[in-house]
Amino acid sequence: MNTATALKDEAHTDVTWQTICTKADLVTFSGVAAWLATAEGPAQVAIFYLPGHAQELYAIDHHDPFSDANVIARGIVGDIKGEPVVASPIYKQHFRLEDGSCVEDESVTLRTWPVRFDGEKVVIEA
Repeated sequence: MNTATALKDEAHTDVTWQTICTKADLVTFSGVAAWLATAEGPAQVAIFYLPGHAQELYAIDHHDPFSDANVIARGIVGDIKGEPVVASPIYKQHFRLEDGSCVEDESVTLRTWPVRFDGEKVVIEA
């Protein structure tokens, strides 16, 4: 796990941003997995980089609840009706990158985190 650097958000002093990786660590139109320190304990997160889109970065849970495996970052990125999604590499359920909801089963949702660039660093709110 990277040593996280906590940054206070200028607009919200109670928000802590952690450096998760650098822009160079990202793979365009693909995912990378990382560890995130949260108040609830460590979490595995999948970071997706979609350059050229209105929103370029997404962070969702790396854990696939259908297969009970940490594989979401290895999924195939695409879109359904213009919404960016990732297809789980095991049973192929699609998860919306915007809100983590499953296209095939709306009762299942992956956790999402705010994520952004801070210069060349990728920071995530934990």
